[in-house]
Formats: sequence, structure tokens, C-alpha cells
Amino acid sequence: MPYLFTSESVSEGHPDKVADQISDAILDEYLRQDPASKVACETLVTTDFALVAGEIKSKAHVEAEPIIRDVIRRIGYDKPEYLFNADTCEVMNRLHEQSADINQGVERAKPEEQGAGDQGMMFGYATRETENYMPLALDLSHRLLRELSAIRKAGQEMTYLRPDAKSQVTIRYNDDNTPVAIETIVVSTQHDEFDQDEQTMLKQIEQDIKTILVPRVKAQLGEEVQALFTDDITYHINPTGKFVIGGPHGDSGLTGRKIIVDTYGGKGAHGGGAFSGKDSSKVDRSAAYAARHIAKNLAAAGVADQVLVQVAYAIGVAEPVGVFVTTYGTTKATGSFGQQLTDGEIAERVQKLFDLRPYAIVQRLGLQNPIFAESAAYGHMGRQPGTKQVQNADGTTRTVETFTWEKLDYVDRIKAEFGL
Repeated sequence: MPYLFTSESVSEGHPDKVADQISDAILDEYLRQDPASKVACETLVTTDFALVAGEIKSKAHVEAEPIIRDVIRRIGYDKPEYLFNADTCEVMNRLHEQSADINQGVERAKPEEQGAGDQGMMFGYATRETENYMPLALDLSHRLLRELSAIRKAGQEMTYLRPDAKSQVTIRYNDDNTPVAIETIVVSTQHDEFDQDEQTMLKQIEQDIKTILVPRVKAQLGEEVQALFTDDITYHINPTGKFVIGGPHGDSGLTGRKIIVDTYGGKGAHGGGAFSGKDSSKVDRSAAYAARHIAKNLAAAGVADQVLVQVAYAIGVAEPVGVFVTTYGTTKATGSFGQQLTDGEIAERVQKLFDLRPYAIVQRLGLQNPIFAESAAYGHMGRQPGTKQVQNADGTTRTVETFTWEKLDYVDRIKAEFGL
């Protein structure tokens, strides 16, 4: 029977995402100066106030306040009327040294024996329904807000836009789990005061979303996805009405409160651990990236149309306590006698191909580099791998890779292992 599935996204100006971006910017500065830094940075933002707290072990010296103000300014909170202003908000720093009890479980005489920074389970998911192997509803939700932000920052159209926004997309699937149409699009965007009455204002915003934003997003997509944009889409644009008060003044923000937006939009599974503000010794982050890397490469290699990978750890222990794979019955791989491989057999082969000790993950994905601020808005998964220039503490520069967990660098090895 056909069914509906929905995912949401939030903009970089959403208060929780403001907090995530501050936490990751501080993490990146520690890693820029000292790649061995151990960081757990939490952020709270509210009306004209930002607080950072957490635990640090590093040789770096980081002034948090300029970083915090720079992030807030870059997002676009730079006017007094927002009541959260990069230049005037109060900043409080409560970062302190990491617990020695925790640190002794992580660091080892031999780096490769580094233990997991915490217990827990982490998940990675991939599906072949989009080019970036992400669930379609989430991919479209992110695209809507990334493009809305680009329009706002260009300042040529929809000049009333403010930084806070949310989106939501509902997809209709047929019986064989193929997307057949976009059922509903929801966009709520913060805006300036209008000179007109509220109804005129809302009609203007709705018209601009339909005639400026959506066509620009649609133009980014392949023909198959463009065909899902029919005249039957139900739109809910600023459904509560006026949305002038927003951002941290409208609602306080905290690091780590948008973990489903950060990952798969409710598809697959989530272990519950947040990402932002945590260095890669915390498997909440590094192992979740590793699991996505595995799932994406398995799907891209043709092992299955959908893949979910779970990795679980005990604190202070290097080897994972368990590796689980499910392909939701979409397995394409077969054994030596032509029989379809079970999910358990796929998991065994995954463990042959991928070293899942924390140290190995960090080395494979380059997770001691300052590459995390880029991930703190519009999703950690499904992004385009790239490079950036980083200035070292001694003034030299180096080139580092970004979104390394999105690379399809294991496809050939997987095909060889699975005979594809």
C-alpha cells in the first residue's frame, strides 16, 4: 500500500543550529592549533546571550569570545532589532579541563590502542533513492533552506528574510518503496516587519516561496526528482502567521538538539549521541561518520538498495563490541554458490574491510583536522567532499579534506570482496 514519509530541516539561524555552529567553530580552532586536542564544548544561546561550557585537554590557547561573535555575525545576526546581535550580546565562557578519569580511558601508550571515548551505539544509513545516497525528503528539506539562505545573503530578492527558518517535506511512495510525488512542502521563515497588513505580507511570502525559492531548488535536481514536483503539492508557508520574533530571542538554543536533522531525517536509526562540539575521540561522532561511510559505499557498490550499519562500543575499549548490518531485504550480493548473502554475512565482510577501532577511524577519515564547522548546519551527511586550506599554529598552511565520510573510496574494494 502506498505510504507517506516526512523529514524536516532547520536553517543556520535556528537557535539550536546557532549553538551547534559555535561549538564546532571552537572545536575547529583547538584542532587547528593542536590536532590532538580533546574537546567537548556545549553552547546555550538566548536573548542577547551566549554561554559555552565543557571540557578541554589541549596545548592550544583559544579565545572563545571572538569566535562566538564571528559565528553569530556570519550567520546574519548583526542588527539590534534581532535582540541577538553579534556585536552586543553577552558572552560567558565556562570551558575547563577534561576529567583525568575520562582521559585515562581514551589515551594509550600505543595510539592504535586508543579506547572509545564513551559507550553507546552509532548508526550509518544510505539509500539509492538519491544521487547522494540520502533519504529524499531530508535532501529536499536541506536544499530548500540552503537556497533560502543563499537568497537572503545575496540581498537581491526576498529582502525581508531573517536568519531563522524551518522546512519540511513529505514524499509519497508506492508499494515498491519508490518515490512517486511530493505530497507536502512546509516552509516557515523569519522575516522583517512589513508595512502592509498581515494577510498581504503572508501572501507575498507564499508567492515568493513558490515562484522564487522552489524553482531554484527544482533546477538543481535531476529529471526524475523534478518530475515529483507536481501541481498537486500542498504548501504550508508560515502557517502560524507572522514570524518576526525568531532566532535565540524567540527560542533558546542548545548544542545537540537537532540530531535527526543532522543525520537521516528519521530514516534508518539513531543512537542518540549528538555530534557538534565533540572531537573525534568521542565515538558518538567519529563512529557515526564511519558507519555512514560504510553504508554509503555498500549502497554505491550495489550490495543493496538500502543499508543500515550499527557499531557499538564500551568506553575505554578499542574494538567495537558489535557490528550490525541490515539491508531491509534489498540485498543484491550473493555467495560463492549463488545464494543471497544474509545481513549477518554482509556484516562479517564489512569487519574484514573496515578497521573500526577509534584510532583507525580517525586516521582513515582525517578527523583530527579542523573540518567540523562546515558540518554544523544543513546536515552532516550527504554533503560534497572537498578540500580547504588550514593555517597551522606555526604559520604554515596545509590542505585538508572535508566530509571525508562521504567519499566513495571503498567501492572497488567492496565490489571485489562481494564479487560484484
